Amino acid sequence: MWRSLRPLGRSAASGGYRRYAWTDADADCRLWFRMQAEARRLDVETDRNGNQWAWLGDPTAGDAVVTGSHLDSVPDGGAFDGPLGVVSSFAALDELRARGASFKRPLAIVNFGDEEGARFGLACVGSRLTAGRLTKEQAYELRDADGISLPQAMEAAGYDPDAIGPDPERLARIGAFVELHVEQGRALDLSGDAIGIASSIWPHGRWRYDFAGEANHAGTTRLVDRRDPMLTYAETVLAARREAELTGAVATFGKIAVEPNGVNAIPSLVRGWLDARAADQDALDAVVAGVETAARDYADRHGIDLTVVRESFTPVVDFSHALRDELSRILGDAAAGTSGPSGKVPVLGTGAGHDAGILSESIPTAMLFVRNPTGVSHSPAEFAAEDDCLAGVRALADVLEELACR
Repeated sequence: MWRSLRPLGRSAASGGYRRYAWTDADADCRLWFRMQAEARRLDVETDRNGNQWAWLGDPTAGDAVVTGSHLDSVPDGGAFDGPLGVVSSFAALDELRARGASFKRPLAIVNFGDEEGARFGLACVGSRLTAGRLTKEQAYELRDADGISLPQAMEAAGYDPDAIGPDPERLARIGAFVELHVEQGRALDLSGDAIGIASSIWPHGRWRYDFAGEANHAGTTRLVDRRDPMLTYAETVLAARREAELTGAVATFGKIAVEPNGVNAIPSLVRGWLDARAADQDALDAVVAGVETAARDYADRHGIDLTVVRESFTPVVDFSHALRDELSRILGDAAAGTSGPSGKVPVLGTGAGHDAGILSESIPTAMLFVRNPTGVSHSPAEFAAEDDCLAGVRALADVLEELACR
């Protein structure tokens, strides 16, 4: 499975992946998912929001156990973020069949669409729409860098954008969702554990900063006469680092757009996107407020007009304690929350968002993490060792067997 998926959407230049929503690479991944499902005699359907479901048993019976993740990527992302969860889900089903498991509840493997938000700037679009966390009207406003709207992209890919929207009937049929994911950090590597269980997802969001100045000639405009928004943007990037260090949060300006974007032109507009995350809401509020206060101070001093827009926000996600404790019991950790190389499965929080977090308000959700020895993610250098990946498959199979077969 890994070998057949690996080349899809891969950039020869970077070695990373560019699997953006509703593109040819996305279509290739969706076809791969369908082929894997059909090879296992699963019934495949695509829901109204573009999420793919592969069913074993009656989808309408209720109390289904669902696993899976996503196949799309960030720009030049790694091979494991998302795909490891999907591949492991199919492999876990293979393992359960090899064990001769008899299913008492329906089982589904899901590929959620547009989880990374790389094309339209909003993460977890497929699960947000399904859970009613994103309205049809809001989705229709989403546009990519070329001005193509989400409905236009869906229609070009052969899907009906008029059908998107909340899907409460589908969610009502799901009794539990368990998502396996490569860890995006080094907590497991430091503790010496191959597998971990998620306790919570930090609150996080994205804010767009528009710094408007005055375009002018780079060679003839005196420094004292300039209204250069790039200077204010640069000072704001440094302020984000300082504020994050003060609050124990993380804050990143990782995307920028410049107009007119000429080497010999002072910019008229610099647009930057702030990604901020923290262990609790108070810390997140503090870092976001601190960055904006600093940005406005710099803007006033340099004669720059500043507009700040919150484009997305996800509050803290505390995963279902009952399901989390059940996973701990299944995997041999009766006392949830312990950690370390003691043979017990550690329970840890994460600063990364996931579809499981979006769905947590609607259905019981849980997550398993597989060790990442470098901690690198959203990069071609992202990695998990084969032994750890196989340990993840076995752990997921153990969980699914207990939830769906007993």
